[in-house]
Amino acid sequence: MWNFTKMHGCGNDYVYFDCTKEALPNASEAAVFMSDRNTGIGGDGIILIKSSACADFYMEMYNLDGSQGRMCGNGIRCVGKFVYDKGLTDKTDITVETLSGVKKLHLAVKDGLVYEVTVDMGHPSVQPADLPLVSDEPAIARPIVLDGQKFEFTAVSMGNPHAVIPVAATADFAVERFGRVLEHAPIFPEGVNTEFVEVLGRNEVNMRVWERGSGETKACGTGACATAYACRLLGLTDDEVTVHLLGGDLRIVYDSENDTVFMTGPAVTVFEGTINWPAV
Repeated sequence: MWNFTKMHGCGNDYVYFDCTKEALPNASEAAVFMSDRNTGIGGDGIILIKSSACADFYMEMYNLDGSQGRMCGNGIRCVGKFVYDKGLTDKTDITVETLSGVKKLHLAVKDGLVYEVTVDMGHPSVQPADLPLVSDEPAIARPIVLDGQKFEFTAVSMGNPHAVIPVAATADFAVERFGRVLEHAPIFPEGVNTEFVEVLGRNEVNMRVWERGSGETKACGTGACATAYACRLLGLTDDEVTVHLLGGDLRIVYDSENDTVFMTGPAVTVFEGTINWPAV
């Protein structure tokens, strides 16, 4: 029997496990089994919290299809809440190791519980090798045809690959139709997360996201960061942007002096329980 905590950041939900003392076996298979919203716990994947040799904690994440993810902005905020609320740390400034490097978190606490987390998401990059992207030069407002329709995308790495596409409106946009095509496009050999963005003003955008390995989700923290950076790069927004997602809002700040993106948003515990794994 394993104790778990179901958590979400702006509706981007994962199942969390304390693996600081014991490793969850067959994590990839567990992600598929537990993420099922009909026969499992339900979620966009699972996140294992482990010890780290170079940070306070290590975050290991798996998407609902069993593939391993490098980083998740919404997920890492919930990691911060988990470790503080569970008493694994008493610090409000912590570091978390991920496959995209070590991230710094500041935990906002009220009545002994974390309600909001700010994450130093690091340096954005448009260099093709960092995504990776099959190209000799960065893709900034590059034309592309998806399922017969023309778009322009800007490719940004936030430790994982993103393609940001401005659209006239996001409300009725066919996210699955076009997101699925770009996810498997040969120019992105490791797949890509695609953000469809409606610019509302210099400090405000709407965003919907198709995440590789998970499909459309209610939010994507790294995607919101990539969106804010891409829109600034295109001259559409300023350094501070509120990103409206299906699951809620994220505040993104680009520190141009240090070439760093900061993300602030909520972290919520939904429920806790126990589950048999391996399943019998």
